[in-house]
Amino acid sequence: MEATLFVYFSLFLSFCILAEHIVHKLRNHPPTPFPALPLIGHLHLVKKPIHRTLSSLSARYGPVLLLRLGFRRTLVITSQSVAEECFTKHDIVFANRPRLLSRKHLGYNYTSIVWAPYGNHWRNVRRIASLEILSSYRLQMLSHIRLDEARTLVRRLCCVSIENQEQAADVEMKSAFFEFVFNAMMRMIAGKRYYGDDVANSAEAKMFQEIVAETSRLAAEKNLGDFLPFVQWFGSSGIEKRFVELHHKRDQFMQDLIDQLRDQVGSEESRFGEKKRTMIEILLSLHDAEPEYYTDENIKSLMLVRDLFITNSL
Repeated sequence: MEATLFVYFSLFLSFCILAEHIVHKLRNHPPTPFPALPLIGHLHLVKKPIHRTLSSLSARYGPVLLLRLGFRRTLVITSQSVAEECFTKHDIVFANRPRLLSRKHLGYNYTSIVWAPYGNHWRNVRRIASLEILSSYRLQMLSHIRLDEARTLVRRLCCVSIENQEQAADVEMKSAFFEFVFNAMMRMIAGKRYYGDDVANSAEAKMFQEIVAETSRLAAEKNLGDFLPFVQWFGSSGIEKRFVELHHKRDQFMQDLIDQLRDQVGSEESRFGEKKRTMIEILLSLHDAEPEYYTDENIKSLMLVRDLFITNSL
């Protein structure tokens, strides 16, 4: 009896796989790896590092392929010309972002510029970011910070190289560049450094480092509920609770930075000129002109444009 049920189940499973493959062909969709298993689709093919997985699949199926990751369809493009067409001719089609759990809690309920849906709000925050944060004028004004951090990095690597030369040891570069990037960004955002010997005993620096470390740990974890909604029925509150706690820590940290710099808006500009102003100070100075766009929450959301609190793995 059990053997018969197993045979029937195998036949039914094979029929479902073949039927989906035939329907995919009839709809003239891009090539897709075969087979796509029921429910999970191509999740069984995704392995770390994911860029190598996608590269190997692209080499086999072509520069444009369609993956079904659980209940989410994902278009993978490895052709420069096709990618350019997607972001120019068909840009509105690809303007929206998936509503993932991490984006809900870490992206201010899908309102940050990275995860906001296409519409008026997205256009407004994009305009602010383009004019006040990421413009060539603003970046050039803060170039002295990047130059100073680059000099600090070179001096640090030179000292470590001289010390390790006697021991014939390798110089660890990853953490050095990691700290260089974060220090440069946070100096442009808030005028503060959070890595290095000069801030080793700073409670604020330790809090920042803990937030970055926790974000990296959460980014490395997969939330199957994003791809298989029925998993949430069996309880996914554990990882969601961690996202909520991390959001509160990040939000409070950024709010403290805003409060610290709010009183300096105007006085710093009159003393040092606009060139010395940080990103937060620039946004706060624009509050009077457009208070509906330059609220504290919007400023914190815009801080994530230049900050790596949301890592590229999330």
